Formats: sequence, structure tokens, C-alpha cells
Amino acid sequence: MGAILSCAEERERRRSLEVAIDAVRDGKLVVTPTDTLYGIGADAFNRQAVADLLAAKRRGPDYPVPVLVGSWSTIAGLVSRQTDEMTALVKAFWPGGLSLVVEQAPSLPWDLGDSRGTVMLRMPNHPVALQLLREVGPMAVSSANLHGQQPPTSAQAARQQLGDAVEVYLDAGPAQLGEASTIVDLAHGRPRVLRAGAVATADVARVLGVAAEELERD
Repeated sequence: MGAILSCAEERERRRSLEVAIDAVRDGKLVVTPTDTLYGIGADAFNRQAVADLLAAKRRGPDYPVPVLVGSWSTIAGLVSRQTDEMTALVKAFWPGGLSLVVEQAPSLPWDLGDSRGTVMLRMPNHPVALQLLREVGPMAVSSANLHGQQPPTSAQAARQQLGDAVEVYLDAGPAQLGEASTIVDLAHGRPRVLRAGAVATADVARVLGVAAEELERD
């Protein structure tokens, strides 16, 4: 099975991250802690690695893979345009448990699945994930579980499901929140909450200056 590498101490973390960085650059899959859950990730621009990620989860391209970034500025090159709503939510909740579905830049050479011109972006609030992302760039990352199974809150639980499909499991202890991110769709007209999660809908509504009920209506 893939190796579990500890990130508990600073020296261990540096060594473990070096191994994980090399694995991602080599087109391998890595499981990383985030603030919400543990995620399985690959270089977002490596089409074969993303295909391997979907295969590891036993999931088809009809479930496109989200992308995690290591800084606010990274999104400028990933989206077709930055709206005021996007900027407000990024400033309020990143890094953190809010994912944004936005129109992607049309020239991006990636294949995340059947995304229909959109991408789901998030900046996680976890030091290990952020260090990894800042070294390798945007990563395609999905919850580190088989499709339809329980998303893991530990590296050990992720390895029980994914086994040798993953090269490296970064272990930073239990996930801080243990809850999936809130997803807000900004790509199809007015903002809408697609999934309630780590960030309260009421808090999103407050930042956007609308009633929470407006975000929940179809």
C-alpha cells in the first residue's frame, strides 16, 4: 500500500512534503490533509494523473474534480473573469471551507471531467496542503474515498479505501473540521448554494448582501 508519511513534527513535515512534491511532479497521486477532510490529489494540468485520480475513486468524468490553490492570486489565471461577488467571497472565506464554482479560463490545458466550462476552486486552511500547493501549483483534489463511501478524516482511513492507487499519504492527524466545504455556484446567474457545509449559508449571504433564502432557491 502507499506510504503514510508523518507531518506531525517540522522536520518530518519537510521530509514528507519533499516526497509528496516529487510524487505530484512525477504524475503520481497524493493524499493530503485539508481543513475539511482528507483529499486525493494530482497535478491539475496532468491529464493522465487526473484520469488516474478518477479511476482510483472509481468515479467517471461526469463528476469533475475540484481544484485547490495555494493563494488568492492563483485564481486570476484560472477563471474567465473575476467578479465582485467572487472577490468578496474569496476575501471573506479563503483560506477556508468555501468552494466556488466559476467559469474557467477557456485556454486552460486541463481535463478535470465533464465540467462544461466551469471549475470548482478552493483554498484550504491547512499548512500542509498550502505548502504542497505553493510548491506544485494548482492540484485537482477530491475527497479521498471511493465513490459513494464515507469521506475520510484521517490518512489511515483514506488508505483503507484507496490502498496502492496512491503513492503518498501525508498524515497530519484528524481533519480539523471533518465536514465537507460549502459550495457556492457563481457560474450560472445569481449565486446559489449547491451544498451546505463548513461555512454557514447565512455567513455567505451576509458577505453578498442578500437573504440566505435567496441563495437556497432554485
